[in-house]
Amino acid sequence: MRTTTFIDNLFSKPTEKHRLTTQPLEERIAHVRQLLSEADGVLIGAGAGLSTAAGLRYDGVDFRREFRPWTEHYGITDLYSSSFYPFRTEEEYWACWARHIWFCRYRPDGLPLYRTLLSLVKGKDYFVFTTNVDAQFSKSGFDEDRIFACQGDYGLFQTESGQSKRLYPNETMVRRMMAATVDCRIPSDLIPRDGETGEKLVPNLRVDDRFVEDNHWDEQARCYHEFLEQHRKGRLVLLELGVGFNTPGIIRFPFERMAAEYPHTALVRFNRQSMPLVTGIKDFTVFDGCEEIVKLR
Repeated sequence: MRTTTFIDNLFSKPTEKHRLTTQPLEERIAHVRQLLSEADGVLIGAGAGLSTAAGLRYDGVDFRREFRPWTEHYGITDLYSSSFYPFRTEEEYWACWARHIWFCRYRPDGLPLYRTLLSLVKGKDYFVFTTNVDAQFSKSGFDEDRIFACQGDYGLFQTESGQSKRLYPNETMVRRMMAATVDCRIPSDLIPRDGETGEKLVPNLRVDDRFVEDNHWDEQARCYHEFLEQHRKGRLVLLELGVGFNTPGIIRFPFERMAAEYPHTALVRFNRQSMPLVTGIKDFTVFDGCEEIVKLR
């Protein structure tokens, strides 16, 4: 018997409800509104594209204004590339990273697009699973007990070794470093360290196997899996927002598998990279980008 391959899935014929993706925008909007109205649960899966659509850009006018000294001195043109810049000293590294964290985590309030998304699920049993580390969901009013940010949080530090489970809220440290920055450097005594051991601290972001998953992380992971188990047989709507192919194994592919395997689950994708790779999805609707969330109000 022939085995279905990845290539078969990639070029498989869409089901009847897949054709909702080619229907007029008004019909897709009406369909998703009905799905949300009738849903027993709504699972939001959010990637970087959502924050970009909401206005939190890693380049552009705001970046050029706030990072002009780094652009002039190091040739840095965007936040993403700055994350990998080989600074020669810790003082230079932290001058840039403090501003990076402030720019993404503390500078913006909850953005209107996120607040619009909240209005769509208010009153519903919802849960948020996100790879974003900017805390926009909590800042926009989503219940923090219903958010699992699996890749970390710009607002937290951890030890460099990752051996301690302790996490360190960092807003005070970040603002002190920014205030003391001169010529793209901070004073040596402001380099973040654990107060007892003296070990260097780093942002709590998943970049390697030293990423710290503390008790809160474990609890939110448990809540996420409990939510899935609770709704796997009910009318579950998966809202997938701004998830591309950077880390598709975290949200994109699992959402497709759930939409195919759960009996009454619909997948709504906001992304121009639209078509699914998993066969058997019964109800699939796609919108060009996260900006179209506002049309569902």
